[in-house]
Amino acid sequence: MSIASYIDHTILKQTTTTEDVTKVCKEALEYSFAAVCIPPIYVKEAVKQLLGSTVKVATVIGFPFGYTYTEAKLEEARIALGEGAHELDMVMNVTALKNKDYQQLEEEVKAILAISKPQEAALKVIIESGVLTDEEIVRCCEIYRQFDIDFLKTSTGYAEKGATIEAVQLIRAHLPSSIQIKASGGIRSYEFAKSLVDAGATRLGCSASVAIAKGENAGIGNY
Repeated sequence: MSIASYIDHTILKQTTTTEDVTKVCKEALEYSFAAVCIPPIYVKEAVKQLLGSTVKVATVIGFPFGYTYTEAKLEEARIALGEGAHELDMVMNVTALKNKDYQQLEEEVKAILAISKPQEAALKVIIESGVLTDEEIVRCCEIYRQFDIDFLKTSTGYAEKGATIEAVQLIRAHLPSSIQIKASGGIRSYEFAKSLVDAGATRLGCSASVAIAKGENAGIGNY
């Protein structure tokens, strides 16, 4: 299978323009990427540009820090789904995990699933593995394996540390096969992308998607 089919072609920088989104959508169509992942404000535009294609439109919820109120995340999700988003990449409440408030995490994901599942939208929960201990990563797996989420995602790309092969392997070892893994953050070369897939990732969040699809190295960057 081509590496391109694993990629969520991503642009989430604060300065993203409509022109940027158009470029990402055109590249996604050209290279047959799995999805585009764009800021919520551009969901409607991306849906329009990708209409009739197999490329999914993903957007982010509670991004990038995850510590917004559950009610705020729910409203973000409702709007995104109403504008046609196929996939939601939600940042979990990392502060709740650090405080060992596991009930808060369970209530949050349960509430999001209650609105995403009826619309058959995929839910990817971002745990920000780069700021967690191995024990905390395993605890996340234990929490989210109880729910019908589609993916556990490593990172936002905004923390000091993004995806690692070790984190993907650890997550894969503690999740049922029904839950997939999305690796993101710092994926800038074909070799690293392939290593993450070999470790168990079935989606990759990348902004260097075109270079990766061509088997190149794109240098330094978040996504």
